Amino acid sequence: MTRGRRWLRRAGVALAVLVVLAGAGLFAGEHMAERRRTRVVDVPVQAVALRDDEAAIARGRYLFASRGCVDCHGAQGNGRVFIDDGKGLRIAGPHIAPGPGSVVAGYAAEDWVRAIRHGVNPQGRPLMVMPSEDYNRFTDDDLAALVAYVRHMPPTQGGKAVIEMPLPVRVAYGFGLMQDAAAKIDHARAPEKPVADAVSLEHGAYVANMCLGCHGAALAGGRIPGGPPEWPAAARLAPGEGSAMPRYGSAEAFAAMFKSGRRPDGSAIQVMPFDSLSQMNDVDVRALYLYLSNLPARSGG
Repeated sequence: MTRGRRWLRRAGVALAVLVVLAGAGLFAGEHMAERRRTRVVDVPVQAVALRDDEAAIARGRYLFASRGCVDCHGAQGNGRVFIDDGKGLRIAGPHIAPGPGSVVAGYAAEDWVRAIRHGVNPQGRPLMVMPSEDYNRFTDDDLAALVAYVRHMPPTQGGKAVIEMPLPVRVAYGFGLMQDAAAKIDHARAPEKPVADAVSLEHGAYVANMCLGCHGAALAGGRIPGGPPEWPAAARLAPGEGSAMPRYGSAEAFAAMFKSGRRPDGSAIQVMPFDSLSQMNDVDVRALYLYLSNLPARSGG
């Protein structure tokens, strides 16, 4: 056998081995993804007293409109497709308002806490795309208010969550390269203590909890977990090179961006949930700006 033929044979064997290894990796990733998706997350749950008063329902209506709930569940609470890239990634939030098909119809008080704060269903399994890291720090009053509004929404019809992920995404999830909210949350963390609604650092820090899911625990930005590959990275909000905050020289400029979805130079900001952000009241937006503008710089970027 000539040297050239031996080289080709060895290359073919190597290629075959790589194909087998790749197939084994995909199979293992799929298997691990299913195990992760169906695992039971044991979380300590203390029920929050449900409320039905008008003040709670009004506060819950504001939170539902301004904290991202409408972006996934729709304005009527009957579910909404919020990702569909035409390449196999399709995700829809489920129907949570009263009426046929509501996935929360049988929820007890502690089940609402599991879903909102901990990202798991009543059986303890992960709610795959529920961004509970943003809501884990809700005060008891705000959690109860949000539930009050959802429970008193007009009845409608809807369906279950839709989670269709292409094979590479499923494999990435299986190997832990993507995490669901239940894997990222400190489930032993105590709820936030109430702070007065005011343009203050304390209230701004509380409002900023809604930014954690996309911008990261340190608000350093980066790839948005679970987002399609074509999505741009979330902006850095913390001080440091590349921070977006210096673009906004005043609270007014920051608030204008929340309403328009555009930077001060007129360029459009992609991906951010402006359907919700545009509904935030002036106190929340100004408190958030104050907090982000006063974050301490960290050594090392």
